[in-house]
Amino acid sequence: MTIYLPIAEIPVAIFTIFAMGLAVGFISGMFGVGGGFLMTPLLIFTGVPAAVAVASVSAHMAASSFSGALSYLRKGLIDLPLAGFLLAGGLLGTGLGVAAFALMRALGQVDLLISVSYVLLLTGVGTLMLVESVRFILRAWGGAKPSIRRPGTHGWFLRLPLKMRFRRSRIYVSVIPVVVLGLGVGFLGALLGVGGGFLLVPALIYLLRVPTQTSIGTALVLTLVTMVSATIMHAAFNGTVDAILALILMIGGTMGAQFGARTGQRLKAEYLRLLLALLVLAVGLRVGYDLVRPPTDQFAVTNTER
Repeated sequence: MTIYLPIAEIPVAIFTIFAMGLAVGFISGMFGVGGGFLMTPLLIFTGVPAAVAVASVSAHMAASSFSGALSYLRKGLIDLPLAGFLLAGGLLGTGLGVAAFALMRALGQVDLLISVSYVLLLTGVGTLMLVESVRFILRAWGGAKPSIRRPGTHGWFLRLPLKMRFRRSRIYVSVIPVVVLGLGVGFLGALLGVGGGFLLVPALIYLLRVPTQTSIGTALVLTLVTMVSATIMHAAFNGTVDAILALILMIGGTMGAQFGARTGQRLKAEYLRLLLALLVLAVGLRVGYDLVRPPTDQFAVTNTER
């Protein structure tokens, strides 16, 4: 069954789009990553313009993150004070990201920006996570106890002024880097159509030493709020949100996130991190391949009139 997308201006198979939303929603709930880093490239691969994909995926991520966050909240795996400080920076970053997106779109460089940024971010983050996860698992198999970083060995940026204790996460750190981290995640989320969870979850785990499950639940809260904001801003200022596409993705994503959250809560933390690393790295390599391979059509005709 085919349906026409009015903003993307292309026909698509409705069940294919629904299945994509279902699968990415499952991944979102399982890893707490929003799923945008996977959904946006998938839509671009199917022919959806990059600008429409970025804006429409924001609505999908908001829906799937809401569903997943409810599951983690019921389990008591969300640090609400930590999420509040992350959101303080995240909302500001979202506004800046939407403005940067509009500027690059006006210059006609948004497609290239999205592709290059995906390759750099995904391959870099995926490689770092993969190396750390493999080392951890190998130490565990060898019978060695994993090294635990004590409070006194935190990075200097965590010892800045305005320190606060986050009891759910069992950390005592400055709120300044927490707000800055939220700002960066919000900016990238709005600019690239990613929930930021694939960056936020590793940052919470490795920089702030937040437990893995709590990191995932807290990241889902930030993804939810920033993606709702990004969707509204993209619709108001850029006019690139395809409501029909977003609705199909939201239905599938909401259903898939519930199953993903339950699955993620049953897996061991070290294997959860390894799976996330492999997924992030694979998507980054796939986007990089599409960026350098020769195009099928050597010439294209586009309408540049506004």
